Amino acid sequence: MARKRTKLVDIDNYQDQLYALQVELVKLQRHLLKASARVLVILEGRDGAGKDGTIKRLTAHMSPRETRVHAPSKPSNREETQWYFQRFVPHLPSADEFVIFNRSWYNRAGVESVMGFATETQVETFLGDVVPFEAMLVRDGIHLRKYYLDITRGEQKKRLRDRDESPLKQWKISPIDAVATKKWKQYSKARDRMLKRTSHPAAPWHIVRSDHKKIARLEFLRDLLTGFDYPHKDRKLLRHDGEVVFPWSAEAHGRLAQ
Repeated sequence: MARKRTKLVDIDNYQDQLYALQVELVKLQRHLLKASARVLVILEGRDGAGKDGTIKRLTAHMSPRETRVHAPSKPSNREETQWYFQRFVPHLPSADEFVIFNRSWYNRAGVESVMGFATETQVETFLGDVVPFEAMLVRDGIHLRKYYLDITRGEQKKRLRDRDESPLKQWKISPIDAVATKKWKQYSKARDRMLKRTSHPAAPWHIVRSDHKKIARLEFLRDLLTGFDYPHKDRKLLRHDGEVVFPWSAEAHGRLAQ
């Protein structure tokens, strides 16, 4: 479980830190626009892990013309007949665009696998194809970043219960929520296989321990900004806590929620 406080994170001044990091994001985007860069950030994680809130803080002060969020919906009958990645290709970034995938093609390795929406053959095909596909995107010049937001089982139960009781969060409720905690072990197994098979040098996975939302948001932003070079970068501000965000590896696997 992520710690409530660290040497680098103090949630008493959360808003001040968030503001400073959002200023850094504006600096970064101005640089990316000058370079006509293409950026794709993939956010994955269990239901209730905090993807929506994290994206909200990431995009709050970025240019609305050049920033885009794509949240894949249930595939249409036509999309189900296509090459799997085909439905995602139209949403990839063009020059000057900063695109965030709130879930992504990794649905196939996660929810589709656990819920039986894809066959084991389809899942295995995906796991074999996704690494060369992503490597091709990176070779073509896309800046690809992948983050998995990880929470404990108890925290997921609490958040899904709060979601169900809040009149402002009814849009987040889906039939999948009802079985998310019941299939905890199946999702853990699918997560573990996905991370092991699809973290590669061109696009490694980074884990965000998200039991504490505010800390997770700050540390995610720090880690994301650290991975880019841009003028007037505040390197002191971007010193992040490796206990909260860290690259996936076989050695670090034991730090995931089980």
